[in-house]
Amino acid sequence: MKSRKFYYLMLVTLLVGSILAACGGPATQAPTTAPTEAMAEPTEVMAEPTEAMAEPTEAMEEPTAEPTEEEMMSNIDADPTGQSITFWHAMSTGANLEGMTAVVDEFNATNEYGITVEAVAQGSQSELETAVNGAIATGELPNLTMGFPNGLTLWHSLGVIAPLNQYIEDPVYGWSEDELAAIYPGPYSSGTLPDGSQIGIPMHQSAQVIFYNHTWAQELGFDNPPATSAEFKEQACAAAAANNADDNPDNDGTGGYVYFPDASMVSPWIWAFDGDYVNAAGDAYDLNNQTVIDVALFFKDLVDSGCTLTTPSFPNPEFAARQALFATSSTAGIPFQAAAMEDAGNDDEWGAIPYVGPNGTQTVDAFGQMVGIVQTNPDQDLASWIFLRYLTSPETQSTWISYTGYFPSQSTTDVGTRPEDDPIWAGALALLPLGKAEPNLAAHGAVRNEIRDAFFAVVDEGATEDDVVNILNDLNDTAAELVAEMQ
Repeated sequence: MKSRKFYYLMLVTLLVGSILAACGGPATQAPTTAPTEAMAEPTEVMAEPTEAMAEPTEAMEEPTAEPTEEEMMSNIDADPTGQSITFWHAMSTGANLEGMTAVVDEFNATNEYGITVEAVAQGSQSELETAVNGAIATGELPNLTMGFPNGLTLWHSLGVIAPLNQYIEDPVYGWSEDELAAIYPGPYSSGTLPDGSQIGIPMHQSAQVIFYNHTWAQELGFDNPPATSAEFKEQACAAAAANNADDNPDNDGTGGYVYFPDASMVSPWIWAFDGDYVNAAGDAYDLNNQTVIDVALFFKDLVDSGCTLTTPSFPNPEFAARQALFATSSTAGIPFQAAAMEDAGNDDEWGAIPYVGPNGTQTVDAFGQMVGIVQTNPDQDLASWIFLRYLTSPETQSTWISYTGYFPSQSTTDVGTRPEDDPIWAGALALLPLGKAEPNLAAHGAVRNEIRDAFFAVVDEGATEDDVVNILNDLNDTAAELVAEMQ
């Protein structure tokens, strides 16, 4: 056992740097036991009958009840009754913590199995992942944990995170076809490995979208948001030209699209251009294919044409001041942008639109907040699944959203009057079916950083098309090296 712990400690020491890179979320987004050896099941030893044993009487216990219909139908040989399990999460402050406490308390008070969940807030998402990495070395892991998709993938490769397919497909404890169909495919796919293993379930989602000023666009002569990438450039350049031509020298060089090419912005543009940047098997990157080159040249053309701007931080003030017609943001940033508009005294109509490609393809980048189950023993694993099924159900999501304002991961979730009360939130909600998820390769945290650096480099002044291709070739080689290191 000592050597096993040492093995995991060495693995974690080697890999912790890469997985911590995964903790960096989208630039505008707001916001497991190292496998322990299963304890032997206690054996019930029946006493042999002796002459001294009394004959049965009416006062003696009734015979054991016949197996229930549930026990006869399930394919899972485990008993979750009375289990106590621990759930580590990153919903550590404010309404998020209040909402998490409420839904966990409701489960503890009402679940029919007498399962008790202890929910432990571990700080931020990065602090949570640091805690899990440390716990892998010590073996002191929870039963369930939140995690980024690439983190869950790494922990699964270490034998820590359990595959969930047997639970999902079980006729008693699993989901029906209709329930599965109701889960948005973008965030759900974040937990799906190339071999089909499902290692995480989204408890909610957010999406990377584009904020768009409808009022200003209409003043510029555009009645509708862009339907293609060519129309996107036309509108961005028109806004930039308007700011350069007005009487305010302070806004010269602004007006178009805020350019910050992290992976959360680059990914949906590649999908909108009808391509991808992983191979067909989903186990390696393909960051220098023709579609990726076309997107890089699209960005370079926007920058060279003077239709972009950069900002020192989140672009909420610039968007509110009409220094940007378009700004990439997470849907979690909607309240912050609304506050910036109010601070600026700007009552323009604005909202979220998708990324659009040359052929009119529309997409957004979907981020599911994933939860995985740590492999312990059959009884506790089943109890963990029962809680996870509850946590991600439409009914619980409805309660959770009322506290937090996150978006549901299931289309059947009742979101109450939120769409009527908040039209901007409603507009973003309508984009969720367009969502696609970034790769869940274990190296993706590190590769995300390389994508950002490369797509800053491709728009450097004086860079030629050959330079762009060479930069992307180097990016693809680096990504392959990072994948190999994680393996």
